[in-house]
Amino acid sequence: METAKKLTNLQLELLKVFRFDIPDDQLLEIRSFLRNYFANKVTSEMDQLFESNQWGEEKIEEWSKEHMRTKYEGQ
Repeated sequence: METAKKLTNLQLELLKVFRFDIPDDQLLEIRSFLRNYFANKVTSEMDQLFESNQWGEEKIEEWSKEHMRTKYEGQ
């Protein structure tokens, strides 16, 4: 049997905030807000990573040509 995992601080906070039912349209709006929030965080972190390493379009092109698949037994 799998060991129960603890909830994260974000999950606990969301449970406190959303202990009341809300209309579906508000739920969709909140999902969209959270999705956009985390997408913006990732974009910001990637921008900082590219800036600090002085990467540009060349790096993206280099990555697009890499094969990073895991070789499985029997292949």
